[in-house]
Amino acid sequence: MRIVVGITGATGAPLAYKILQQLNELNVETHIIISKWAKATIALETDYTVDDFKQLAATTYSYNDQAAAVSSGSFKADAMIIVPCSMKTLAAIRCGLADNLITRTADVMLKERRELILAVRETPLNSIHLENMLFLSNMGVRICPPMPAFYNNPKTIDDLLTHNAVRILDQLNLDHPDAKRWKS
Repeated sequence: MRIVVGITGATGAPLAYKILQQLNELNVETHIIISKWAKATIALETDYTVDDFKQLAATTYSYNDQAAAVSSGSFKADAMIIVPCSMKTLAAIRCGLADNLITRTADVMLKERRELILAVRETPLNSIHLENMLFLSNMGVRICPPMPAFYNNPKTIDDLLTHNAVRILDQLNLDHPDAKRWKS
């Protein structure tokens, strides 16, 4: 499986790192695009460097490189995950504004009818955010805002990150061994 991971500047850099770790552990080929503001968020929210993120990927692309392989429908990516997904990125995808490599690659996913998962990050949500999410959901985009679950009795922030990452990967039928499933 080949997955493109876009990382934007919304809060949630630790979740992006966790997803890249899990994809790596599952031997999934990952291609990453990190926005300018994601680089700032990585520095603010984690002890990792941008290079630490890049080391978890098979290939990395410049946010501004519209000629990158992932910008073409002929590049056979199975899916794209944007984590975290800023409201700016959400709005750009909805409008078809492919003005950077993340939004262009998302546009490719839509036109090629491939899986697109958006881990949208904002709170509270306004009507514009909700309408953009509904519009894209109606097109088949998976909207997966990171939300804590408590049925698995998380003890650490890493427990919360792991659960959210597992739930996002579930959308692609990728079963990570760290998953703690609901038991009645």
